[in-house]
Amino acid sequence: MIHVAWPWMALLLPLPWLFSRFCLPAQPQGSALFLPFVTALPPVSPSLLIRKLPRLHAIVLALIWLLLVASATRPQWLGDPQPIPTTGRRLLLAVDVSGSMANRDMAGNYTRLQVVQAVASEFIGHRYGDRVGLILFGSQPYIQAPLTADLETVKQFLTQAMIGMAGTETAIGDAIGLAIKRFCTDRSTERDHQHEENNKGETVLILLTDGSSNAGAVPPLEAAKLAAGAGLRIYTIGVGAEVQESIFGSAGNSDLDEDTLKSIAKMTNGSYFRATDATALQNVYAEIDKLEPSAGREQWYRPSEEWFHWPLAIALGLSVLSVPTMLLHKRHKGNRL
Repeated sequence: MIHVAWPWMALLLPLPWLFSRFCLPAQPQGSALFLPFVTALPPVSPSLLIRKLPRLHAIVLALIWLLLVASATRPQWLGDPQPIPTTGRRLLLAVDVSGSMANRDMAGNYTRLQVVQAVASEFIGHRYGDRVGLILFGSQPYIQAPLTADLETVKQFLTQAMIGMAGTETAIGDAIGLAIKRFCTDRSTERDHQHEENNKGETVLILLTDGSSNAGAVPPLEAAKLAAGAGLRIYTIGVGAEVQESIFGSAGNSDLDEDTLKSIAKMTNGSYFRATDATALQNVYAEIDKLEPSAGREQWYRPSEEWFHWPLAIALGLSVLSVPTMLLHKRHKGNRL
């Protein structure tokens, strides 16, 4: 759409008329050079000059003035609104996709992973201004989505995760190690681009699992020590229903190593949460939202393209073209006399 940046410059439009209407003729004054014939000439006022101009020339001059004023108002073309990446936290979600996440003990016929996907996607959608990434881990971890401000893409990658795609075991320590590596790489990239002064947000890892670490090269507590040294805060979430004993045996999540998850959170100045069903998991993410508030609502800007040079160029072209025409008119008028 067309936008005028300086509309108040339009107040200059009547300036030529005001000049011709109220400016008095020049009065003769003393000078170093005396010309006797000048006193015989009638006084000349701006309004008299304008009235004696040919009609076509007057129209051209008026058009030139209109174009100059139009250029002075700074016309612009505004493009479509674009999001502004805002500086906030660097937040990684590490989600367990091992075989045990196929259990259906949190919400009816839905697996643990499906519940996590629904609740965590809503959490991601609220992280305006943050850069969010996604790690999926089982027997080994891998980056599913790097740190990015594109929250919709991260949500899409999370909903596409499948049970067992990273192996059937659980490598909690390796997942933390990959998160540390990812954060360190991100910081190095910021320094290379000299943007570190604008990217001092907190680094946070939210690790969600339903089991104990039984795979990987790095023990979970050793990885937690490295994370604490790197300034990475970890929130751990244990999912799965509580163990219930009955005459038919036990039911629920008996594999969860809560002691290790609590230790990881304590060593990194984070917190441990237990989510036994979908509602409890929603409350967990709501609590993390309070502990780690996002940078703010999404901001937008509209790219602009300056158009002032177009009317300015046309005015200049008309000025150049009108000079020879006026000279020819004066010569023709002189020949008639």
